[in-house]
Amino acid sequence: MLKSKCLTLLAGLLALSLYSVTADTVSDRITVTVRGQGPDVILIPGLTCSAAVWDATAAHLEAHYRLHLVQLAGFGGLPAKANAQGPIIQPVVDALDAYIKTNQLKAPYIIGHSLGGLIGMSLAQQHPEDAGKLMIVDSLPFFGVLFGVKDAAAAEPQAAMMRDMVLNETPEAYAQGQSQFLPALVKSPAGLKAAIAWSIASDKSVVARATYEDMTTDLRSKLPEIKTPVTMLYPWDATSGMPVTAVDGVYQQNFAALPNKKLVRIDDSRHFIMLDQPAAFMAQVDGFLK
Repeated sequence: MLKSKCLTLLAGLLALSLYSVTADTVSDRITVTVRGQGPDVILIPGLTCSAAVWDATAAHLEAHYRLHLVQLAGFGGLPAKANAQGPIIQPVVDALDAYIKTNQLKAPYIIGHSLGGLIGMSLAQQHPEDAGKLMIVDSLPFFGVLFGVKDAAAAEPQAAMMRDMVLNETPEAYAQGQSQFLPALVKSPAGLKAAIAWSIASDKSVVARATYEDMTTDLRSKLPEIKTPVTMLYPWDATSGMPVTAVDGVYQQNFAALPNKKLVRIDDSRHFIMLDQPAAFMAQVDGFLK
């Protein structure tokens, strides 16, 4: 009887080790949820997002892959911890590098959405041994091109204005602003509801400073250094008002210097491709992982 209870307890502890949310062992910049068994896949969400943005992806993959679902401290309801002040993007890149090396992950697949895509590009450029293959889900090496600016210095005034606006907003005004802004990024009603909830639950200071850094980080000159094979998914939706040829041109031009790339457009989707077109997204992920 005692032996049976011990074996049951041991099995439970092993299950927890595979599926529990655990704080990163080397930094309090991120938390990582580990699910499944098999080759390692790291999934990095975007600005304000919970790791739950990958729930459907994880359910599809976990029978054959060991998934490392990352969430940045301060996003989606997590306490800000070390992200409460100072820079965010580079310390998170450093935390991911330490996580990969501490856990002896060998050239894992990395999938990053939006800000997570920018972090993935930085990781592959700075630590090429950390990324076997990289999938970028709607991110650009320089976000500022969407605002018509040429470089980080030109983007800085507008980025600073947006940062300070969020910092100075009341919680009520911030919540209202997110509810009005996010429909431009998500078509799926259920996905939009979740994205708004994650955004409102995020720490305003972390959101404001991460937005500033996102707008003023320019990796275009570093793209030739990224030798990791890259798949880049980007959306187009007729309701955006942008001609499809113009959208194609933005991504083709801004990733032109990336040597080993595959660009794929996903139609009838906004920024959150995994929520708006889950079947098309998973087909691309399956191909990327194989």
